[in-house]
Amino acid sequence: FGKALNAKKKKKKRINDQFSCCFESVIIEFAIVKIVISFQNHHFKRRSEVINGPYMKHPLQNRWGLWFYKNDKSKMWQDNLRLITKFDTAEDFWDHVKLKTAVMMQKNSDGIEPMWEDRSNKCGGRWLITLAKQHRHTELDHFWLETLLCLIGEGFGSFSRDICGSVINIRAKGDKIAIWTSNAENCETVTYIGKKYKESLGLPQKLVIGYQAHADTATKSNSITKNKFVV
Repeated sequence: FGKALNAKKKKKKRINDQFSCCFESVIIEFAIVKIVISFQNHHFKRRSEVINGPYMKHPLQNRWGLWFYKNDKSKMWQDNLRLITKFDTAEDFWDHVKLKTAVMMQKNSDGIEPMWEDRSNKCGGRWLITLAKQHRHTELDHFWLETLLCLIGEGFGSFSRDICGSVINIRAKGDKIAIWTSNAENCETVTYIGKKYKESLGLPQKLVIGYQAHADTATKSNSITKNKFVV
């Protein structure tokens, strides 16, 4: 009987020890969870303070201007141009681009207008993307946004210095998006920009896009401008 009683006491002690160990484990786990939650709350509070309070904007390498063209046939083409805003930070870009009112974006727009005749553009040309009107609701917004991001993000590396701006034309027959460069005779730069632009838009290799000099477009005798380069 004595042996049985001792065995029962030992079993009870073992159960108590196991319970105590499990209880301590639960306390430790609870403490860890509490610390994690406390850290997360602190993190979210700090994140909220950063978002809601004053914060540093992210500067762009260049200053840009967003333009709008009002198609008033009673006025000269130049008189229909309206400068919407100028910006030089990523945050200001997003504030304005989401309005979807701009049809032109020009680099270093102080005193420079998005026209072929402007001194900064007249020797250059454009890489041209043409979209059929049935793609207007599926591809146009995406291509236009990617084009703008290529420009403000200096997506052409050292060749970005030759970028002047971009233009979108929405017309009944079809839509056009173009990137303007400053020197149509600079073969290496123009070709690199064209290849990189095509890659950024995710266009298939078999699809050919063309580069047209502004001088050729201005003096064309019909509706077709000959491509100076193709990629």
